[in-house]
Amino acid sequence: MPHLPLTLLARQAYIQDELKASADIKRKIAEQCNDAIIKAVDTLIRTLNQGGKILLCGNGGSAADAQHLATELVIRMNPALKRPAIPAISLSTDSSMLTAGANDIGYDNVFAREVEALGRKGDVLVAISTSGRSESVNNALRKARAQGMATIGLLGKDGGSSRELVDVAIVIPSDDTQRIQEGHITVGHILCALIEREMYG
Repeated sequence: MPHLPLTLLARQAYIQDELKASADIKRKIAEQCNDAIIKAVDTLIRTLNQGGKILLCGNGGSAADAQHLATELVIRMNPALKRPAIPAISLSTDSSMLTAGANDIGYDNVFAREVEALGRKGDVLVAISTSGRSESVNNALRKARAQGMATIGLLGKDGGSSRELVDVAIVIPSDDTQRIQEGHITVGHILCALIEREMYG
């Protein structure tokens, strides 16, 4: 038997509760993550100024964030700003690469394999994981470090094992996956906007 829809008042209350919860996490990010965000901006700008590129990876919603942020960098954030394209590649967008890797070398190695092929000393890997416990992401971080790349983590909860594998950890102060994802895209937009403003604004 289908459930009855919520009343209008119940819907309104739910909407308000969700928006307040999201806003609360944004305030905590401002209080707790400011220094890490600045370090990440410095790392990214230094990489770009030295001729390096940005690789990004993640799974599920984090894969969507990696693709989103790579697009903001290559195309642009601010439509009023005329600037050159910024070299950024999302490692989660090629379905043939992902499925071949999962089939032939195991899914835990798919991003590491792409880092091996595309990453160079002086590049940076931005790894996105709400838990910090994804082996496909962590193996990519290990490969990046072995190749002399800088590493940045957009993480959540306690940062997981990813926290020890990155040069800069931006850990969203929440245990709620959707709040962490909202924090990741907000921080990602800030990173992209600061890169644009400081390099080309």
